[in-house]
Amino acid sequence: QPQLVESGGGLVQAGGSLRLSCAASGLTFTSYNFGWLRQAPGKEREFVSVISRYGTTMYADSVKGRFTISRDGAKNMVYLQMSSLKLEDTAIYYCAADTRFTMDHQRFRYWGQGTQVTVSS
Repeated sequence: QPQLVESGGGLVQAGGSLRLSCAASGLTFTSYNFGWLRQAPGKEREFVSVISRYGTTMYADSVKGRFTISRDGAKNMVYLQMSSLKLEDTAIYYCAADTRFTMDHQRFRYWGQGTQVTVSS
C-alpha cells in the first residue's frame, strides 16, 4: 500500500525559509510523478508544484521563483524548498503522487496526511 509521509512544517516568520520533505514507500518511486498541494483555512485545495519522473518541474504562479521542488530516487524522498515565505503561504501542505503528470490537484491518486506551515508577520 503506497504511503506518503510529510515532515518539516512549522512556524516561520515572513521572509523566512522552510524545507518540506515527503517520504514515499510502497510504490515504485521512479514510476511516479510527485506534487505538493496546499489548503489554506476556508479555501479550496490548490496546486503548488509538481515534479515528473524525469525531473520536469512546474509551479503555481504564486510560488514561482520562491519554491523549488526536487526528488531523490536513492532515498525515495521528495522535497519542497520554500523561501521568501509570505503570510498567504500559510496552509496545510500535502505531498501527492500519481503516474500521470498533472497540475490538477483532483487527479493525484495517493496523498499524505499533510504538514502545517504557518507564516507569521
